[in-house]
Amino acid sequence: MKNLVIVESPAKAKTISKFLGSDYVVMASMGHVRDLPKSKLGFDPADNFKPKYLISTDKKKVITDLKKHINKDTTIYLAADEDREGEAIAWHLIPALKIENNPIKRIVFHEITKDAILKALENPREVDQHLVDAQQARRILDRAVGYELSPLLWRKVRYGLSAGRVQSVAVKIIVDRENEIKEFKPEEYWKIKSEFSDPELKSELAKINGKNTKVTNEAQAKEIEASIKLGNFLLNDIEEKDSKRNPAAPFTTSTLQQEASRKLGYSVKQTMIIAQQLYEGNVGNIPGHTGGLITYMRTDSLNLSKVATSAAKQVIESEYGKEYSLSKPRAYKSKAKGAQEAHEAIRPVDLSLKPSDIKAFVDNSQYKLYSLIWKRTLATQMAPAQIANTTYKIQAGKDKEFEFQTKGQRIIFPGFMKAYTEGSDNPEGALDSTEKILPTIKVGTVLNLEKLDLEQLFTKPPARYTEASLVKKLESEGIGRPSTYAPTISTIQQREYVVKTEDKKLAPTPTGEIVNSFLADHFSDVINLGFTAKIEEEFDDIAEGKIAWEQVMQEFYGGFKKTIEEKEETVNKEDYLQIREIGTDPKSGKPMSARVGRFGPFVQIGTKDDEEKPQFVAIPKHLNMDTITMEEALFLFTLPRVVGQNKDGEDIKANIGRFGPYLQVKSAYFSLKEDDPYTIELPRALEVIQEITEAKAKATIKVFEKEKIHVLIGRYGPYIKQGRKNFKIPKGMEAEDLTLEQCEEIIAKDPKSKGSKKEPVKKTAAKKPAAKKTTAKKAPAKKTTTKKAPAKKTATKKPAAKK
Repeated sequence: MKNLVIVESPAKAKTISKFLGSDYVVMASMGHVRDLPKSKLGFDPADNFKPKYLISTDKKKVITDLKKHINKDTTIYLAADEDREGEAIAWHLIPALKIENNPIKRIVFHEITKDAILKALENPREVDQHLVDAQQARRILDRAVGYELSPLLWRKVRYGLSAGRVQSVAVKIIVDRENEIKEFKPEEYWKIKSEFSDPELKSELAKINGKNTKVTNEAQAKEIEASIKLGNFLLNDIEEKDSKRNPAAPFTTSTLQQEASRKLGYSVKQTMIIAQQLYEGNVGNIPGHTGGLITYMRTDSLNLSKVATSAAKQVIESEYGKEYSLSKPRAYKSKAKGAQEAHEAIRPVDLSLKPSDIKAFVDNSQYKLYSLIWKRTLATQMAPAQIANTTYKIQAGKDKEFEFQTKGQRIIFPGFMKAYTEGSDNPEGALDSTEKILPTIKVGTVLNLEKLDLEQLFTKPPARYTEASLVKKLESEGIGRPSTYAPTISTIQQREYVVKTEDKKLAPTPTGEIVNSFLADHFSDVINLGFTAKIEEEFDDIAEGKIAWEQVMQEFYGGFKKTIEEKEETVNKEDYLQIREIGTDPKSGKPMSARVGRFGPFVQIGTKDDEEKPQFVAIPKHLNMDTITMEEALFLFTLPRVVGQNKDGEDIKANIGRFGPYLQVKSAYFSLKEDDPYTIELPRALEVIQEITEAKAKATIKVFEKEKIHVLIGRYGPYIKQGRKNFKIPKGMEAEDLTLEQCEEIIAKDPKSKGSKKEPVKKTAAKKPAAKKTTAKKAPAKKTTTKKAPAKKTATKKPAAKK
């Protein structure tokens, strides 16, 4: 094979292969092929933080498959994504595939179209060692924080906890907001509104004696009301101002995530998955179009290419008319810290491809996100909207001391608003773009009061963050980069440090609060917003070749490691036990407390020092350990409860366990998905048991009861289950025909099984990494001496000079 193009995903490989002839094979690396070992620190602080990379277990087959298409003459095009992560993926492929002596070409493209791919092939470059080093610095520094700090959390707070450099900062932001909400003291204020008839008009008190003044209590409100009754309402001034409104900038990763959340209700992760599909062209066959639908979706640049602005002008003039287009393109400047201005904003690759053209060929979520990107991109190149703002000023009160105001707006020329208006995190903000037409009234008119309304209100605490507003906060603080927002937000939810409430807001869990409290007390630098932003800036400096990545590690690691060792000796675990005394159990006279354990919050009656074991019950999600009352806690102890008996006279018990609420009949368990274990009644319990029993029967092919081996049908096809372990059925074997002996042989050979018959093979496999290590050590020497990559020589020598 003459040419092998390696991309990151199979979907991208499939799209790109359509553009290239038979001289090219396009294959996917499935992301990173090498990483730091999972169970070790993975780098050597004594040897200038030298990393110890291994081929990931799940990528060994990928490497084997790629090698089948490589011989000594094969030219390899490394076509990973155009960012630091992509650069590192390309760099890791070289030693993993042992292709140091092959012709290697790094190609990048911002969109997956035939023109972009062919242009990239014509303009290859070397792997950019500075970008690789920036990614290495992030990976190794994050490993240092996670690997050193997590075990300390296990010993000083609770087993199974973990810390992450950016994730812990995100949790801190959410905890800080929760504390603001808890400490918030509402302040009373009053709104005084008037309604008039003939013509109909509503107004609100705006000024007292010419000054903006807040009405803070009922007495003041009543005093105003009394004065108003002694006078008239007179329209004494009309203020008119024309204003221009410009469109929002084109989408970056963070603004796309925010707007998709506001307008489409998508989570940050969901938005990135759909955007990836649109970028890779992982959609249906659209007539007249091949390839991706949008440009690269991990970017913080606001640039649009000349090709894009020219195409936008053509579409705007054909769709809306010449008066809606601009004489010259509108440019935007990014305010994001460390923005990569060389890239482009997120836009459709072909603006002439309207959302209506693709609707029948893509799924609904793809259509909605593409529409959002298409409209936003067009709007950026459309004329400003012209708005006429009108304010009616109405005089009232015994001494004409009050000014009521009514505001309206009329759209003179809609401009970009014809295509798109930006959403708002504030529900009232959406009203800013709507017309509010006022009735025609002359100055000097005495208005006919229909109703005067005195409304008591209280100031509200700051709102919890949504996923979108958290991304906005992280970006504004310079924390993380486009590729990190979605994984950060997913991680803090997966670790159960943060939960999403019913109204899609982010709230810290008790576990998140205690971890944050520990880090704030002992590692304030690690979760300090300014410090984290400074580290991000240093990663940017590494990417630009200004500093060596080892220097950043040296400055961070020494002090961090020393603090870990100090805290090991000085921190008392008792300080981080999450215990709240609720009262005394009326039956036993023992203390009752709310606590947080390994599996979440629970209520405990008694202590570990009592002769009898303490009683425990999990606190359901709708209750909070900080506010649970004695009455609520005692009610939780009504479980387990006997709901009734089945037809065989066996008790059906309802309870809550580690994995949630369930019903139990003898040793059989039935999960309750929607029903409340405290209130479920016998008829419904029998229904649930029957439904689950029937579903299990449908999924069961064979049962060897004595050996506790089941052959089942699951989501991905037939498999063998023994206890809690699942085992794959080898290809060529029919599940229905499996004997007990065959099942036992499959289980015995599986690596998950103790005493697996594959032991000898494992030993051979264990020797291979050692051989690979030897080869890996030689790899840098090969890079230095290669004649095909002069730029690589320089890049390889630089770190040595920096040391």
